[in-house]
Amino acid sequence: MKTWTLFALLILLAGCGPREEPAPPKPAVAVKVARAEVTDLRVYVRAPATIFGREQASIAARIAAPIRSLKARKGETVAAGQMLAELDDGDLLAQRAEAEAAVADAQATLQKMASGTLPTDIERARGQLAAAEAVLNQAQKIYERRRELHQQGAIPARDLLVSQTELAQAQANHGVANKSLELLLSQSRDRDLRIAESRLEQAQARRAYAEAQLQFTRLRSPFAGTITEQFLYPGDMAKPDAPVFTVVDLSVAVARAQVPEADAAGVRSGQECAFTSVDSGGASHSGRVSVVNQAVDPARRTVEVWCEIPNPRYALRAAAFGEVRIATAVEPRAVAVPLAAVQFVEGTRRGTVLVVDDRRLARHREVETGHVADRKVQIKRGLKGGEWVVIEGGYGLPDETQVQFEDKQQ
Repeated sequence: MKTWTLFALLILLAGCGPREEPAPPKPAVAVKVARAEVTDLRVYVRAPATIFGREQASIAARIAAPIRSLKARKGETVAAGQMLAELDDGDLLAQRAEAEAAVADAQATLQKMASGTLPTDIERARGQLAAAEAVLNQAQKIYERRRELHQQGAIPARDLLVSQTELAQAQANHGVANKSLELLLSQSRDRDLRIAESRLEQAQARRAYAEAQLQFTRLRSPFAGTITEQFLYPGDMAKPDAPVFTVVDLSVAVARAQVPEADAAGVRSGQECAFTSVDSGGASHSGRVSVVNQAVDPARRTVEVWCEIPNPRYALRAAAFGEVRIATAVEPRAVAVPLAAVQFVEGTRRGTVLVVDDRRLARHREVETGHVADRKVQIKRGLKGGEWVVIEGGYGLPDETQVQFEDKQQ
């Protein structure tokens, strides 16, 4: 009986003790969230790039001569063919005058040859022909006289035969002398004329060379553009191995990008591209891919890609540095979330996201990602379109954490 009484007393005392109050609910954590969207995701390749002109030339002298004057200076816009500098040409003017005198002399010699002036051998042959002609005439007269005498019976036939022989011999000698003169006239005149013509051509070539050298004293721009560099000034010695100016045509800018070898497979000529300078405040300039190099840089393991950008207002300057973005493909109906929503496993395409359910409870979920474009990442596995994911304020939160939306991005 005493035992039961003591037990009842203990129960009564226990019931009269202080009650424990339930723990107050933990406050919800404020986070920023965004909805996983289903969209046609444009895939881009990004790479650092530097601006070059469509055309660029280092203007150097073809001859060594002092600079007499500059017709244009650094920063000026020049037209195609415009004179940029003039070199001293005093010695070249003297060479041209000498060449012109040589041409005049050669022309006079050729005219003299063509007028019929003959050398000594031809004069000697002409004299021999005249002598042979005189002998022929005499032999002809003797033969005719003796033929008359023979017909009259005054001389025997033997004397007439001797005259015939002498006439035939004179005719033969005359023919030989005449032929010799004709050969000398034709051969010597042709040869001398060819020599005179050749000397005239040589003199004309020397004059043309002097004219060309004079043209080299005037440095001209090969195309329309802007002078971006000026290395020499009046009085300096211009040389073929030292440029005087650099002229760049920036009406079309070329962003030369170094695309990583792993990303270059999808780059093709004609694809859309855009260049953003580091100093432009985010403004981009659109163009198209014009060159995809077929060789890989062995040191950097990159492929050079050119993005040609119309630049009529010269907003892009030579040597400007920035980033080229090249649109290489489109992923249709891809599930995409902001890049900030994914915590990646280093060196892989796997990661985790914090997904918020209808009760505002956040849970970690493993995902597999794909392409990254416009600060969005494609989710290939682990997430469906329309689900909410944490993009800010979720670092270190355990599963089942109550959250409240500080900001939502549709």
